[in-house]
Amino acid sequence: MPPTDSSTSTLAETSVLPSVSAGFVTGFVALLGAAFAMSISPTLVRLADVGPFSSAFWRVALALPVLWLWMRQAEAQSGDGRHTRYSTATMLAGLAFSSDLFFWHLSITKTTVANATFFATTAPIWVIVFGWLLFRDRVGLSVVWGLALCICGGAALVAQSFAFNPGRIIGDGLGLVTGVFFGLYFLAVRAARAETGAARVTFEVSVMTAAILFVVAMLLEPHFLPRSAAGWGTLLALALVSHAGGQGLLSVALGRVPAAFSSLVIFLESIAAAGFAWMILGEPVTAVQAIGGLVIVGGIWIARPRNQAAPG
Repeated sequence: MPPTDSSTSTLAETSVLPSVSAGFVTGFVALLGAAFAMSISPTLVRLADVGPFSSAFWRVALALPVLWLWMRQAEAQSGDGRHTRYSTATMLAGLAFSSDLFFWHLSITKTTVANATFFATTAPIWVIVFGWLLFRDRVGLSVVWGLALCICGGAALVAQSFAFNPGRIIGDGLGLVTGVFFGLYFLAVRAARAETGAARVTFEVSVMTAAILFVVAMLLEPHFLPRSAAGWGTLLALALVSHAGGQGLLSVALGRVPAAFSSLVIFLESIAAAGFAWMILGEPVTAVQAIGGLVIVGGIWIARPRNQAAPG
């Protein structure tokens, strides 16, 4: 190839690849932050002095002022006043997330934190299945192998509780339903992010979710308000860390990283959740569970996108 063509090609590559790589890295770091932030939520739900539906409402409602400020700041910095408001995708994401929290908080009260988190993080299966059925998304073999390893690692995290606590089957089943709705939430947020920014998506989804869960909590639970300062503090931590932090970072990531891979990284939530449950609630972590965590990390590494240019 003539020297002129080679230099032109090199300049083209250096002008494009750094920005693409930076976007992917930003999305991946956001995913790690989201997984960590959401991982403490089951422990906080256990510590809250309200029922599962009330805690689900407060985790979203108390985060709304922070999310509103984030949205206003983000849109002021962008200088673009043309924002899609409550699009169909955003409303579907709100419905999916409301259902996710409904079953998720109920599951946490009926099984171990590790079990509830593992079944909730089976979302990648449903991201792939519904992604193919609804959008004809295709995933590479590396993602399939990575998913298989993540599931095996997740199973190792809950193997002991399965062996000795068959009575937790109801809570485990509720966790599995949570995973289905979490998968639908991933796909809906991905579609919404194609129309508007992460801050607006997160805020509007939260408004819808809070409205739905308010009705559910008022109808199904006798104690809507926390009965202590510690209870309010727990719910505030749940709102700011797990919801504003976790869901906000997830919305950022889904605009930069493929949805199937994003859902696999959230498997890290089950590792961190088991760690928090061990430190705060005294739930033991065995050697098998530790190995399972390493297998999950290996699965995520195998599934990493080789082409970082096209989030999907």
